[in-house]
Amino acid sequence: MIDVLKKLFLEGPEENEKTPDEVRRIATAALLIEVARADFAQDAEEEAAMAQLLTGTLALDKTTVDALMSEANDAVDNATSLYEFTRLVNDHYDYDGKCRLIDAMWRVAYADQSLSKYEEHLIRRASELIYVNHEDFIRGKIAAKEA
Repeated sequence: MIDVLKKLFLEGPEENEKTPDEVRRIATAALLIEVARADFAQDAEEEAAMAQLLTGTLALDKTTVDALMSEANDAVDNATSLYEFTRLVNDHYDYDGKCRLIDAMWRVAYADQSLSKYEEHLIRRASELIYVNHEDFIRGKIAAKEA
């Protein structure tokens, strides 16, 4: 957090601002990383699922995804709560985009063939913070479990 503030003051606001696409990408990747870390073990299967989801849904190449994951990992390390990312989602996603994000979070959670109560709790909390209906939350869970 201190590094972010230093960067803001030393570089000025013009150099530190990101485009809406970059903000969406970082928020998406950060929430996926949060799910992978929720059970205190970020598996290779979860990392592969995150990379595949980011490559497919955001139409990015591997190099860009690797850079995005690195930046999102730093953002998660410096974050104090989910609100930092869910606020960005609320600002930059429509309802369908929010549902796709929750679906992606479920897919990361189920990537290692098990769902921990911590992963489910985090996805539930994120879902509530971005105002996704419970019906769509459950629909995403069932679809990810069956996939």
